[in-house]
Amino acid sequence: MIREVLLLASLAAVVFPVSIASAQRSGTANRPGFDQLLQAAEKARDENRNDEAVRLFRRALSENPDSEEGLWYLASVLYEKEQFAEARDVLRQFMTLRPDAGPGWALLGLSEFQLREYSRALDHLQRGMADGLGGRKGLVQTVYYDAVILLTRFERYDDSMDMLQKMLASGDSVPGLLEPAGLAGLRLPYLPAEIPPDQRNLIALAGKAVMAAQTEHYEEADLDLVRLVEAYPHQPGVHFLRGAYLAQLHPQEAVPEFERELEISPFHVLARVRLAQQLVTDGEFDRALALAQQAIQLDPKRASAHMMAGEALIAKADEAGGIRELEAAREIDPSIARIHWDLLRAYAAVGRKEEAGREKKEIERLFHGDSNHPQSLGDSSHDSPTP
Repeated sequence: MIREVLLLASLAAVVFPVSIASAQRSGTANRPGFDQLLQAAEKARDENRNDEAVRLFRRALSENPDSEEGLWYLASVLYEKEQFAEARDVLRQFMTLRPDAGPGWALLGLSEFQLREYSRALDHLQRGMADGLGGRKGLVQTVYYDAVILLTRFERYDDSMDMLQKMLASGDSVPGLLEPAGLAGLRLPYLPAEIPPDQRNLIALAGKAVMAAQTEHYEEADLDLVRLVEAYPHQPGVHFLRGAYLAQLHPQEAVPEFERELEISPFHVLARVRLAQQLVTDGEFDRALALAQQAIQLDPKRASAHMMAGEALIAKADEAGGIRELEAAREIDPSIARIHWDLLRAYAAVGRKEEAGREKKEIERLFHGDSNHPQSLGDSSHDSPTP
């Protein structure tokens, strides 16, 4: 399991830059009994006498229940001993004292993951990443890995893919990414441990293709995707995955893949959206609009479906209808820059200069914050064009 790379002892320096032995920062921690217990507990932990360390940390905390150091070290040892429920409870107390400690949120999330409290785990892992993990590579890799597989399990596939890309772009060797990449690419809401035995080869081959594509090894990705389609021609998600990849490099070749996916998976919303996108580019506006409207019926809250409907309507000279759809898309997910570009052009075309100006300012704000590229195809689940 990838969490075994986590070096818990080294994390203390992230949360407490000064060692227990050299200084005590808790206001009530200056009593000799407390100091001696805490130092004895730390020595026991360093010598891998973890049962004794737990006993001593608990004694120290009975003297000073609000000792940040005592709570952190106790939680770390409990996690190391795989006593995850106890570690979780101690970490919750610690986080009330140190809500700024990113590694604390991360370790809390990791503990909750082991207890299958997946929703809380994802929230706390993301909080830890947002607050910072102190540059500890082992912790970063472990947190990212668990976040990736939880995002996939909660069907946030493109968020998961974004994190996978960051992990692969780091240049560090991260074990165990093949199955998470395959699950995200095929849009299957499993944890790696939940993969049915008869789907492991499928997911491994898809993962190999996804990782090759994400690292820009395009020849390898091409070959792997061809093998995937040949080996699993009737498997839901396979043709969509290849189509999403081809859409970036060979858009015309993506169309039959999306069409085949819809034959296999008649209710595949995103295949409709991606096909509609290419059809708008090709000037087939009626067919693109029909696909986008079907996608809206299947998933009314998908911003990208409304966006493609808006683009098709405007291309058909129905500016009022197109603007309504684009405004609906913006309301669902205002973070997609492409929607604001579409609205800027549409408002300008019909003389709504004030609203066009607002869209221009919003685009500038999004780009200043390094938000989505205007040509990305996203929504609240980040329907990025990459597989």
